[in-house]
Amino acid sequence: MNLTVDVIFDVICPWCFIGKRRLEKAVAALDGSHKVRVRWLPFQLNPTMPKEGISRREYRTKKFGSWEQSQELDAQVAAAGEAEGIHFAFDRIERTPNTFDAHRLIWLADKEGVQDAVVEGLFLAYFTDGRDISNSQTLLEVVAEAGLDRGKAEGVLTSGGRQEAIREADELAQRVRVEGVPFFVINGTVTLSGAQPSDAFLEAFRQAGALK
Repeated sequence: MNLTVDVIFDVICPWCFIGKRRLEKAVAALDGSHKVRVRWLPFQLNPTMPKEGISRREYRTKKFGSWEQSQELDAQVAAAGEAEGIHFAFDRIERTPNTFDAHRLIWLADKEGVQDAVVEGLFLAYFTDGRDISNSQTLLEVVAEAGLDRGKAEGVLTSGGRQEAIREADELAQRVRVEGVPFFVINGTVTLSGAQPSDAFLEAFRQAGALK
């Protein structure tokens, strides 16, 4: 039986990266018994963020009340990430980016059959390398490294295209009442909120009728 997992996420959400690893563990546990398609759908945590992004320290201090509180939260996320084989290097991140262009390229990557690789590449670029993925040239370099045709990617960015993909995903998020990300929709029927353990994904697969 085929299994479809729609992931509503933002590429600057660390728990979305952790959720990706836990979902991958659950899919691996199926041992090839099901054909699984994972689709990554955009959700902008900061839709009004300036196009060039802002200082991460400034953003996190305003959001959490102090830089010290932000660092404490980062440490908790980093510990959860290490358990999943992710090394979060928050100290290397200088800017919190606008993710609108990244999401447009993730849409293109789906059409080109390299979406998972592009999502993975963007997560790694931002969270482990500290690269500024709101910078167009950096963004193009990252997606090209992940296997997306650079010319097609540049065409999407310069044309201003695929904004409708963001709007369509926003409508889906409202329909399934997304209040935070990551948010998973399994076979269009069963939903799972947050970076749940892999066992929770397997149970959701069963509820969706994909497993006995």
